[in-house]
Amino acid sequence: MLTKDFYRKYDTRSLAKALLGCELVHETPEGITSGIIVETEAYLFDDPASHAYNKRTTRVEVMYGEAGVAYVYQIYGMYFCFNVVSSEVGVGEAVLVRALEPVQGIELMTARRMESQKTKTGKVPALKDLCSGPGKLVQAMGIRKDQTFHDLTSGELFIRPVVIEDFEVKISTRIGIAEGKGHDLLYRYYIQGNKFISKS
Repeated sequence: MLTKDFYRKYDTRSLAKALLGCELVHETPEGITSGIIVETEAYLFDDPASHAYNKRTTRVEVMYGEAGVAYVYQIYGMYFCFNVVSSEVGVGEAVLVRALEPVQGIELMTARRMESQKTKTGKVPALKDLCSGPGKLVQAMGIRKDQTFHDLTSGELFIRPVVIEDFEVKISTRIGIAEGKGHDLLYRYYIQGNKFISKS
C-alpha cells in the first residue's frame, strides 16, 4: 500500500494527480472491493469551496492532521464522500476521490448500490455507473463515515501504488461548485478518455 512518505512528498494539487491510476481497496467482512482512481479534486486551505476555508471546527479537524488519513463526510443529508487528507500538519487540505474504475468485488459493489436509495427501483446499475461519482463510489466500496481519521497506510482501507500507466491527465474546473466559491479553479484531475469518470 502507499506509504506515509508518498502522501507527505506532494502538495495537495500534485497529490490529486499522483493518485490517478492508483487502486483504492476496502477489505470488509462481506468481501474485498477495489477500484482504480480515475478522477479527483483538490481542496486547499484558501479555497472558498473547502470545508476548512476560514474555519477550524470539530468537523474538519481531520483535514488539519497528517497526510494519508481518510476524511469521510455527508452531503445532501444522504450521500457520503471519501477524501484523502493532504499537505502539512496544521494546513487544512484534502483530495476528494470522485470516481473509480471497478476492479475487484464487482458483484458486491452492484449489490450495495442496488440497496442504496438511488437504485431502489431494482434496476441494476451499469458497470460504468457503479463508481462514477463520489457518492456512488462510497456506496459501492462500503466506506463508512466512522472511517474518518482512518490511517490509509494500514488496516482495511488503503490505496495501492499505480496499477495503470501511460495515460493523459486532463485538468478542469470542479463539478458542482457554486459561482464565487472557487468554481473557476482548475483543481479537478481525471484520466483522459476513461469511461468511468463522472463527467467528461
